[in-house]
Amino acid sequence: MTIEQLIVLAVVQGITEFLPISSSGHLILVPYLTGEADQGLMIDVALHVGTLGAVLLYLWRDIVRMLVGLGRALRGRADPGGRLALQLIVATLPLVAAGYAASRYLGDALRSVEVIAWTTLGFGILLGLVDRAGMTVRRIEHMSYSGALFIGFAQILALIPGTSRSGITMTAARMLGFERAETARFSMLMSIPAIVASGALQGIKLYQAGNAQLTADALIAAGLALVAALVAIAAMMGWLRRASFMPFVLYRIALGGGLLIWIYFG
Repeated sequence: MTIEQLIVLAVVQGITEFLPISSSGHLILVPYLTGEADQGLMIDVALHVGTLGAVLLYLWRDIVRMLVGLGRALRGRADPGGRLALQLIVATLPLVAAGYAASRYLGDALRSVEVIAWTTLGFGILLGLVDRAGMTVRRIEHMSYSGALFIGFAQILALIPGTSRSGITMTAARMLGFERAETARFSMLMSIPAIVASGALQGIKLYQAGNAQLTADALIAAGLALVAALVAIAAMMGWLRRASFMPFVLYRIALGGGLLIWIYFG
């Protein structure tokens, strides 16, 4: 791949990964809009690993708190950080099971513009309705294990391109009454085990393939995505502390509706 292609993909991934607008859907759309060949799932995962680095840097205090808390929990001492870490594990288990089944039986079957159009539109409208009706009274410290599991089951829907992992988990958290910035924070923390799992799987495949050029492309893409994601995360968190999800909802409705018009009438 050319460096220009990698830059475009990295910027798209970095900006869209943690916004509730579906990074995977946008990555699938890029080849259709640029006329280039589909970059493939391997590069997509490398881009996600790059954004994982951005989360680790932005939320390092939460991560340290969870690691310390887990250590205390192993010694039989209750700790809020350890409790949060265990809740993230609970929230991840449904995706692990569903993701394994999807990779084995579906593969790339759902990587189509039509699927992305419908999921972008439908789940965008759902986010708007829930955000408007939901209460805003709870923080991560109020998360229960049943709430974490509920958000974890919602995350399974993100296996369908265009749904948006961050979008559907934020929607589920808003259903439970969590503050907007707190839904984004928990969603980003949930991304850590999800991306680590998919990144490890594709990393093994990349190593076994022994393709030096693909490996180099993946590393460049990951580095560029990290920088773009850091900027996007800071901007999104600043916005959600004082405003609603409505700009993202309107964007999804416009994108999904535009794609459907293009597919059926273009």
